[in-house]
Amino acid sequence: MAWRRLAFACLFTLCWTLSSAYITYIEVRYPLEGERSPPGAPWPQPQVCEQTDELLTLDPAKPLFVSELQSCDIVEEAIKRYTDLIFIDKGGKVEPDQPRVSNVLITIKSNDCEKYPHPAMDESYTLEVNAKTSQLTAETVWGFLRGIETFSQLVFFPDEVNKYYLLNETSIEDWPRFKYRGIMLDTARHYEPMSILKKNLDAMSYNKFNVFHWHIVDDQSFPYESIVYSELSAKGAYSPKHVYTQKNVAAIIEYARLRGIRVIPEFDTPGHTISWGKSHLELLTPCYGDGVNPGTANYTAHAAYEMLNPMLDSTYDFLEKLFGEVVEKFPDEYMHLGMDEAYPYCWQSNPNISEFMEKEGIDDYGKLQEYYTTRVLAIMKKLNSKYIIWQDPIDDGVEASPDTVVEVWRNFTDVPAVAARGYEMILSSCWYLNYISYGQDWKTYYECDPHSWNGTEEQLELMIGGEACMWHEYVDGTNLLPRLWPRASAVAERLWSAKEVNNTDDAMYRLDEHRCRMLRRGIPAEPILNGFCGDYEEGWEEDTDQCSLSGISLYGNTDINKRRIVIATVLRRQR
Repeated sequence: MAWRRLAFACLFTLCWTLSSAYITYIEVRYPLEGERSPPGAPWPQPQVCEQTDELLTLDPAKPLFVSELQSCDIVEEAIKRYTDLIFIDKGGKVEPDQPRVSNVLITIKSNDCEKYPHPAMDESYTLEVNAKTSQLTAETVWGFLRGIETFSQLVFFPDEVNKYYLLNETSIEDWPRFKYRGIMLDTARHYEPMSILKKNLDAMSYNKFNVFHWHIVDDQSFPYESIVYSELSAKGAYSPKHVYTQKNVAAIIEYARLRGIRVIPEFDTPGHTISWGKSHLELLTPCYGDGVNPGTANYTAHAAYEMLNPMLDSTYDFLEKLFGEVVEKFPDEYMHLGMDEAYPYCWQSNPNISEFMEKEGIDDYGKLQEYYTTRVLAIMKKLNSKYIIWQDPIDDGVEASPDTVVEVWRNFTDVPAVAARGYEMILSSCWYLNYISYGQDWKTYYECDPHSWNGTEEQLELMIGGEACMWHEYVDGTNLLPRLWPRASAVAERLWSAKEVNNTDDAMYRLDEHRCRMLRRGIPAEPILNGFCGDYEEGWEEDTDQCSLSGISLYGNTDINKRRIVIATVLRRQR
């Protein structure tokens, strides 16, 4: 069958009947706009995707994937995972009247089973699906992981009675627009159980995120179990049960590794360190709230003790020992050093700090922060570790090392100033998903583009990606996943897909299908609008009468071989 080719386009030619996702209007007088996506529409949108109207089927009773790279745990575990995900409905079957995909040959050109994902990893892949020869080709195992996820999303049922595993003849060439695509979780304000963290890593892999930014400690608690300073969690965690042991940390890193996800820990200093002082009060600066006595508060300016003490060599000796352990336990090249919200009020109240500043020729508290930052970055260089910091020190005029990566969290309008100073950047300011509002707020996240500012080509290249942040003041294991998903999916497509993929009306239908897909995979993703997910809803038992929908069509009498909808979206290919 001849391909209908469209240069640098994603062409969908698919049949329509009852699919696994359907959304409808808020009120009948406000009909939904945009084009409804066909079943098996991938999220995030691939860069180049061409499909014909030739329907293929899969046989759940036969092995589907064959890998040329042997003895690679990343590949072997992914094949097991995705075989289960593709054939997730045990009632599904092969369509006897359609050509069958006998197997998908997996080719990894590098022939290298890399151990850990890294900043420079190649996540590109090509996917050819037809009845004669189906092949998933990638330069690395990381591209293979992104490609097998896309393949799994192509599979659909034509209806809920004839549960035939179907997909269209497909050709895809795909790669990420940005190399850093992260999710930040805050496990200090509320501890997240291991099962929730792992399920979130699953959801990240379904959306092609590749960085778990783990804000693991903060003022409220210190749940990280240190080997060199075990007292930090012994006295700083909420309780002995609210601790991530070394075994727990290793398990999260391993779980993420198998899904192509980097784990970057954040140990925020010099502020956000009250929990450190519960076992090591000497680390914190004594505040002079009454102007006379150390360790006295002046609420609401400052507490009795706040901020790491920047004038003591012992502070940096402590950090070098602790950070040395962290760098050893977390294999990623980067560590997040925080450095946000270093409010100077306690430092200002301390006469010893004032004396130290005069002695060192430091004439303002921004320069004091620069002194602290410079010494900490020197420690990281000594430990041979790279680092990320929040934008605050840069805003305050701190001259950080040129290889510092700066996370812009305050305002999108701050991006040009950071770029003007030559730092690589991560954007998160428009993706604080802990802020919630009624309605389809995902559209706001979808419309935020990291390159929507007037910069030179060289400056735009400094933007290496972004991340969705979920601060945990009002979030724990009860609501993390539904609050995060599928709202974070909007961020995922913005960071992966071409810039021209930006129509929220059209994206809404694919996002709803993806939300239902995640729901079937065990992610309690919240709905984005009125509707339902085919024969599956959270909480339904498989043996209830509710699961039988009698093959009712959403579009009237619709035969899979007669009625087709063609959706074409022209994309400009960018590399």
